[in-house]
Amino acid sequence: METLHPGVYIQEISSGVRPIEGVSTSTTAFLGKAEKGPLDSAHMVTSFTEFQAVYGGFINDSFLAHSALQFFNNGGKRLYVVRVANNAVTADVSLNDRKSAPTKTITIAAISAGKWGNDLDVDIANGSRDSANEFRVVVGSRGLALETFDDLSIDPDAPNFAENVVGAKSQLIRVTVDRDNNSTAPGTSVSGATPATSLPADKRNLTINIDNDGARTINLTGAAGTIAQIGDAIQAAVRALTPLRSSTPTTAYSNFSVSTTGNIYTLTSGSTGKRSSVAVSNAPSENAATLLKLGGANGGAETTGAAVLRPANGSYHVGDSAAGNSVQAVTLGSDGGTPQQPDYERSFDLLNPVRDVNLIGVPGIGTPAMIDFGANYCELRMDCFFIGDMSVNDDTKEEAQTFITTLTKKSSYAAVYFPWLKATDPTGVSADPIALPPSGYVAGMYAKIDAKRGAWKAPAGAEANIGGAVGLMKNTIDAEQDTLNPIGVNVIRSFPASGIVIWGARTLATKSNPEYRYVPVRRTAIYLEQSIYNGIQWAVFEPNDEDLWASLRLNINSFMSLQFRNGAFQGRTPNDAFFVKCDNQTTTQADIDAGIVNILVGFAPLKPAEFVVLKLTQITGQPAA
Repeated sequence: METLHPGVYIQEISSGVRPIEGVSTSTTAFLGKAEKGPLDSAHMVTSFTEFQAVYGGFINDSFLAHSALQFFNNGGKRLYVVRVANNAVTADVSLNDRKSAPTKTITIAAISAGKWGNDLDVDIANGSRDSANEFRVVVGSRGLALETFDDLSIDPDAPNFAENVVGAKSQLIRVTVDRDNNSTAPGTSVSGATPATSLPADKRNLTINIDNDGARTINLTGAAGTIAQIGDAIQAAVRALTPLRSSTPTTAYSNFSVSTTGNIYTLTSGSTGKRSSVAVSNAPSENAATLLKLGGANGGAETTGAAVLRPANGSYHVGDSAAGNSVQAVTLGSDGGTPQQPDYERSFDLLNPVRDVNLIGVPGIGTPAMIDFGANYCELRMDCFFIGDMSVNDDTKEEAQTFITTLTKKSSYAAVYFPWLKATDPTGVSADPIALPPSGYVAGMYAKIDAKRGAWKAPAGAEANIGGAVGLMKNTIDAEQDTLNPIGVNVIRSFPASGIVIWGARTLATKSNPEYRYVPVRRTAIYLEQSIYNGIQWAVFEPNDEDLWASLRLNINSFMSLQFRNGAFQGRTPNDAFFVKCDNQTTTQADIDAGIVNILVGFAPLKPAEFVVLKLTQITGQPAA
């Protein structure tokens, strides 16, 4: 602060407190085959209704929709979806224009690939506001109108350009205008019925805009006692003008013409093409446009060069219209083949830009290769956790054991659940319960318990009572779980008093990394790491000295104390529960010279009471001697 003149100065002093905000712990991502939806990005939905609007309904060869439904049924709130496909094709129809020798002018395509687009219909008609130049698109399916886009222009320079309007608003289609398609027609302005055939001396002005070059007020000089004289005066006044914009052809003015048929005036631009136009409006004073019935406000009609480039009126099927007449070409939509392992692996890349995802699942793809890839992906990111399924056919203790031993990645960033569950068919096709993978149910339960208790509470036990299931594909008994729990298989079981519950909370690193044997320990570590990481970004490039270290200690201690009060750690006191070190012992002079500040944070994790041992003994009724 400069202190140059005598007086009182105000200066705000930072307290050094920069609160660290805890990250979310249960924002989930599912990858899978869907009926429709984007293939190039991960999209968040917050309800199953929204999922259906974006990704469609239940399909026979995918469990994505079923798992999304059970995720929300069991407490999930935020779900990223990555649609996986194998050579899916987008349905479209290319339409001809209205020229005497028609050519392709527009392609209307389903918003995403898949055979669903073959059910879309589009009706093309003249626009309601300006029927001579604009058009309307009504999108429907199976006789039901779903979207309407009126008053569209084929001109790329127009504010109501069809490609932009539909692209911004439609949830069903995209429009692509053929920009190479041009018009040989000029823009015209035709007077309305019974225009004046002579003009008084005080009504000799009108405002005209040629090829959207800019509105100009012209004065009609000379004799104006006949239709021909008025036409000549308008033509001479316009031809005397020069373009305001370099992009406007000079011929638009120099070849401008006025013709008369009977007592009707036709004003024609000297240029052709989709941007050719003649627009007449009232002059601010001594206005003649009203008398001459020129301009839309005065009963006249104006047609641009783009008018004939509008798609031909008619009804068309996207994807399965027959080529011919007004249809130039058709592409039949297709779901493609069944996605394979490489398709899923490539789709994981779409999650890379998504930094707030915490849980990842590939519902129903219960292969060792998928578990290995998902676990490795989460471990490399260090900010998310993979929830894996086994195959629906892995329904015995021995098959579950074999599945785990087949895995090559025994990571603490992943857990596997067994067996599949039985649920009522939401489509109503099957009268019998259908088999569903556990990952959708489990991810929803993670979110529910996180919201109630925190990520440090194991998502298991009587509290983890699953909704939306009517049974299990395998009812596991204690003796069978005795062999599965020690190798990291989380069993879902059914008990008379508790219903269907998650009865395991172990990571795949149960044997390889016992420090992170339990799901809540790994997830608590992820929560702490990511929260602190996000909360100390301000420290980068700050002077690396005791002031910085003290500030880091203050802010991290404050955050860790809050977690202690929330019950995240073991210990009766904060000193028992955690520590934060950042000083000249953690950061040496060599570190300072290298631009490094080291922060050491330790915490005493809560571990689930996995084995509750009741010891019972007898006591005698004899009094003490």
